[in-house]
Amino acid sequence: MTNLPPGAESAPAEATHTILIRQQKSMKAPSALRQMLPTMTPWLAVGLVLLVGIALFGLIGPLFVGDPAAIRNDGLTPPSAEFPLGTTQTGQDVLAQLAIATRGSLEIGLIVGLLATVISAFFGILGAYIGGFADEAFSLISNVFLVIPGLPLVIVISGFVPAEARGLWTIAIVLAITSWAGSARVLRAQTLSIRNRDYVAASRVAGEKAWRVIVVEILPNLLPVLASQFVFAVIAAILGEAGLSFLGLGASNSSTLGTMLFYAQNGFALSLGAWWWFVPPGLLIALFGMGLSLVNFSIDEIINPKLKTVRLHARRERRAMRDARRKERTR
Repeated sequence: MTNLPPGAESAPAEATHTILIRQQKSMKAPSALRQMLPTMTPWLAVGLVLLVGIALFGLIGPLFVGDPAAIRNDGLTPPSAEFPLGTTQTGQDVLAQLAIATRGSLEIGLIVGLLATVISAFFGILGAYIGGFADEAFSLISNVFLVIPGLPLVIVISGFVPAEARGLWTIAIVLAITSWAGSARVLRAQTLSIRNRDYVAASRVAGEKAWRVIVVEILPNLLPVLASQFVFAVIAAILGEAGLSFLGLGASNSSTLGTMLFYAQNGFALSLGAWWWFVPPGLLIALFGMGLSLVNFSIDEIINPKLKTVRLHARRERRAMRDARRKERTR
């Protein structure tokens, strides 16, 4: 038997309940912009470090290297203090070529990513919003491009274009028109779902113009999907351009990682054991693709509602635990 007054035993439970209520009230709801950003995870951090590092190497690297086209008498020299990545068969600096080629591949990736995203948004979002015959026509065009094998079509189109006319923009357009159909199908499905929501219907009833409804009401909800498709298009563009250049169908007036592999293959770098000629461009393509994939996986958390709910719930739990530990220290 204890001499505690009635209700004293329930005091700790009531105090704990009061603390939990205060913690829930103190937790602010995440802003709309914060909900559209992926959670910083170790995988996302690794992806961002790879992308930023390769982008800086491609943008700033050419300013600190020599002439990549300069021919020297010492060909196929291994890496040394003078040439950190060795030289090619004609004595050209591999590091200088790698910096210039990285910039060219980044340009191809960004151009194709933007073009493919714009085309897929046009056919996917506009057709689904208008509906009727326009939606059917846009869906038919998307389905036709979707069933056509991408790589053979790219090879055929590039093969018909004369070498002197096969510039960077030509290759970018060829890659863009063969890589937008799948994204357009995804955007069409998302737009059909958003179009039937109450706030979109209210805007249409209020007499808002179609372009304003699409830009203000529909497009913000599709930004994570568009970002994911842009990243995927950049990956496909860099890999596709590398494949075309390796086959000798790449841009004739620009240097890319694919053209480096093409010249290394023509110079018998593999048979001669000159690994420093073909390993760096191949490794850079792999690392850049891995970085974009890691970022794309993090964006998928926002697109997938189930993953988004789990992410927000875990964030609230971590915030509540931090608040509880902070209050324990202040006592």
